[in-house]
Amino acid sequence: MITGCVAGERKAQELLYDQFSAATMTICLRYTKNRDDAFEVLNDGWLKVFKNIHRFDRSKASLYTWMRTIMINTAIDFLKRKQPVFDEMHDLGQEEPAIENETILKTDADELLSLIRKLPAATQTVFTLFTVDGYTHKEIAARLGISEGTSKWHLFDARRQLKLLIKTNE
Repeated sequence: MITGCVAGERKAQELLYDQFSAATMTICLRYTKNRDDAFEVLNDGWLKVFKNIHRFDRSKASLYTWMRTIMINTAIDFLKRKQPVFDEMHDLGQEEPAIENETILKTDADELLSLIRKLPAATQTVFTLFTVDGYTHKEIAARLGISEGTSKWHLFDARRQLKLLIKTNE
């Protein structure tokens, strides 16, 4: 009987992984500098998913949203281990540099991801949390242990650097 339960649990895990592995890998790739790091985050994240699946509460979030949060948090923890101190920068009070929509539309998604990966780790993380995953500066600051001003600075700097990188690649 126990063997059947273990086999059934393993099959359920395989089905879950098959269904969501591509989406969770995409999340990991957004936060890391290369595929090897992304695979490390992915594996750590899935280990957390499987260990904590009993804590999932569908009344609070969908399964994908719950797993997405685990993957993002795992990626942030990974980055903090790689670069323990997110540089404290001061809010410069500058306007955010605009990247024209046409420029972004002309940029291939893989090329854009490649350019984002060229950003410093803290800047890349803040940019991704804010622009892709929809976190506020207050939420980013709390999660990364930085000030809201530092979060805003990293976003400003990411947009500035991306604008330069996109123009350079044109």
